[in-house]
Amino acid sequence: MQKSDTPKSYSSSSTVKPLSDQSEDGTGLAEQLVAAMRERIVQWHYPPGYRITEEDLCREFGISRSPVREALKVLAANGFVEQLPRRGYAVRQLDVREIEELYEVRLALELMVVERLASRDTAAAELEEAYREWTAQLDNASKASNEELARLDESFHEGLAKVLGNETLLRELQSINKRLLIFRSIDFARPGRVEETCRQHLAVLDRIVAKDVAGARIAMERNIMAGCAIVETSIADALARAYGLKSRGVEHR
Repeated sequence: MQKSDTPKSYSSSSTVKPLSDQSEDGTGLAEQLVAAMRERIVQWHYPPGYRITEEDLCREFGISRSPVREALKVLAANGFVEQLPRRGYAVRQLDVREIEELYEVRLALELMVVERLASRDTAAAELEEAYREWTAQLDNASKASNEELARLDESFHEGLAKVLGNETLLRELQSINKRLLIFRSIDFARPGRVEETCRQHLAVLDRIVAKDVAGARIAMERNIMAGCAIVETSIADALARAYGLKSRGVEHR
């Protein structure tokens, strides 16, 4: 697959609402563009290797070069894109090991979360909403889309961090989760994965309330590593989804 191939989701003819000079929350043009492009990258609408030029962005978003250049510098500094000599930018390539490392860091953070929650007096009431959500998903054989389930799963894990109250840990977890969202979505497409996840989440909650530190760690590790185990397949599927091809036709660059 050549890097110049364009994903179906954002072809050159796509219509995009121009950015406003100042959004409702006071965000400037460059910040708005960073947010929009970051969302496309983490959702793999702009997959690894996707070419980006200042001219295309100016035309697509209806803005001048100055905020475009500022946004691209921010995205490059944060590892989302890389500058190509005299050829603009491209979404940075990811490999299996990099995704596995994200899962490893996520696991370390979340094991600390459940360990701390199980070690203190965490009342069932603090986890009531999570209990309700995942019991309902299990009882109703969830009809939610894979993308919706991925968001719910993200909310579950970040919700535990919020209960713990460590804001720094929460920010780091949120940053990692943005990069892993597409893989969460693919994970939920596996047969039986929805029911498995529901039971794993409920097991984590049960072990926290029971103050079973070791049990909480085991339950959380089992839940997270189930997704990590299929990273290589998930990358191929994500590329196939982005380019509208069957997985067997994807050539790794």
